[in-house]
Amino acid sequence: MSYADVYRRSITDPEGFWMEQAQAIDWVSAPSRALFAEKAPLYEWFKDAQVNTCWNAVDRHVEAGRGEQLAIIHDSPITHATKGITYRELRDRVASLAGALRAKGVEKGDRVIIYMPMIPEALEAMLACARLGAVHSVVFGGFAAHELAVRIDDAKPKAIIAASCGLEPGRVVHYKPLLDAAIDAAQHKPAFTVIFQREQEVAKLIEDRDFAWHTFQYGVEPAECVPVSGDHPAYVLYTSGTTGQPKGVIRPTAGHLVALNWTMTNLYKIEAGDVFWAASDVGWVVGHSYICYGPLIAGATTIVFEGKPVGTPDAGTFWRVIQNHKVKSFFTAPTALRAIKREDPTGAFIKEYNLKNLQALFLAGERADPATIEWAQQHLGVPVIDHWWQTETGWAIAGNPLGIELLPVKVGSPTVAMPGYDVQVLDEGGHPLPPGQLGAIAIKLPLPPGTLPTLWNAEERFRKSYLTTFPGYYETGDAGYIDEQGYVYIMARTDDVINVAGHRLSTGAMEEILASHPDVGECAVIGVADELKGQLPMGFLCLNKGTNRPHAEVIKECVALVRDQIGPVAAFKLACVVDRLPKTRSGKILRATMVKIADGEAFKTPATIDDPAILDEIRSALKTLGYARS
Repeated sequence: MSYADVYRRSITDPEGFWMEQAQAIDWVSAPSRALFAEKAPLYEWFKDAQVNTCWNAVDRHVEAGRGEQLAIIHDSPITHATKGITYRELRDRVASLAGALRAKGVEKGDRVIIYMPMIPEALEAMLACARLGAVHSVVFGGFAAHELAVRIDDAKPKAIIAASCGLEPGRVVHYKPLLDAAIDAAQHKPAFTVIFQREQEVAKLIEDRDFAWHTFQYGVEPAECVPVSGDHPAYVLYTSGTTGQPKGVIRPTAGHLVALNWTMTNLYKIEAGDVFWAASDVGWVVGHSYICYGPLIAGATTIVFEGKPVGTPDAGTFWRVIQNHKVKSFFTAPTALRAIKREDPTGAFIKEYNLKNLQALFLAGERADPATIEWAQQHLGVPVIDHWWQTETGWAIAGNPLGIELLPVKVGSPTVAMPGYDVQVLDEGGHPLPPGQLGAIAIKLPLPPGTLPTLWNAEERFRKSYLTTFPGYYETGDAGYIDEQGYVYIMARTDDVINVAGHRLSTGAMEEILASHPDVGECAVIGVADELKGQLPMGFLCLNKGTNRPHAEVIKECVALVRDQIGPVAAFKLACVVDRLPKTRSGKILRATMVKIADGEAFKTPATIDDPAILDEIRSALKTLGYARS
């Protein structure tokens, strides 16, 4: 069956299509139907089923005779350690932790916050919650105490599972003092915490509140899997909201299982026994979908990597992991690839490793600029597949379905809509635009299974954030266009489409052009306020390692490139060279914060920022251009 046939069926017969996909899941009680539309525009999938996520991710593979297969490989270039955990070991460890949580009163529907680094115990904690029907909420390890406190007050967890510390190149991140400060600051107090003590730092425990991971489990009865209804929240994951108050995205259990299972086979071309690696973090949605749940539901081996794309120890670490663990499909963020490319522009490190098992590289998280994709294609010699999705959707909105058929790659496009996503480009009045025209990207309701049904305790906010601008559609917040062949192009966040003297221009299109300059390793374009033209584009350029040319020369060439390819209408004249760009820990460039600095507006340093010191560097670069008016 071709992609076109699969997609068409998912849109014309969603009921039949998704009920068929549901057959791959082990149900305690199978759903009577797929879509429940009684509360439209709030839709639910497989609501009347009874099912358990942990059973589908772990136990059923042991029952099927694959208990000795590796479920998890932990690779930490920071501790120089690698270890594997089989499916049977994983089942026993998860059942033990779940039993200990149950003995302390955690039951179906209770919330548990998980605050851990990239260690297998983070996945075990997630799966132990799923085993009991408890709703986990993973907060990125090392997140600031205030932000953790906000999430504690919103989720109201019965327990918090944390580690004593996280490890970054050259430093230990002390988690326990942050956790203590967050609990002190929060109105809601958890009944208890469980602390995994790492050998790099043993944290001081508070009597009667904090329990050490191993002693906590001593002598407990292992827990069996607890069935939950199809609409039961598997987890709540907070994503930063524009109001500063984080939004709790709910992931419904049954749709999550069906959708992730479909993607492993059809998008990533991964079967049971294959090795899949998503180089992300459990604090982000990619870590939930494709480090923990997706690969395990499919019976594959997943890699938990504690390191960085460069600096642990060098720009070859990703290729070492792929070689040593025989990775078949690899998923990372474009920003990680750009960091590697900037450090190793000739791809010398890639040649040092045997990547014969690698069938494809998948990119998501930021726009994948053509220059980065072409660099990877040239040096890896495998399909480089950009795909586009959001925390809210939990899996790809648009992608290239490698497991069905590899469609022709158009560099700069995440290819085509995935099953169930009726993607459209709308003008400001909500009318569909013709092919090739830039507009707001929206998805006709209902969204497919596994996507968010609403926000945690915030239905009104859910409606306002996603359903109000274009009635009958989910508003993605992204801008772009669809070409004649149905290929989707994501050019920017809607906020990043700038208005220069009445012309709507995409900052993403300008970034694409700047990134094509041979000396530019990475770049960002923002729109700054201008009295005459409304807004003007401003470029920030990070140069490749080893570039010794005068900055003024490179800037001049970049300005000429944009003028040549977009035209004088872009009014692109402002650019500067910087050492690095401000980013979130997941690699998203903080363009909105850069705009506020340039326009002299007050702003709050984003909690997700990788290194706040970068903002001072951006401020001084802006001052050289006559901006940063604060």
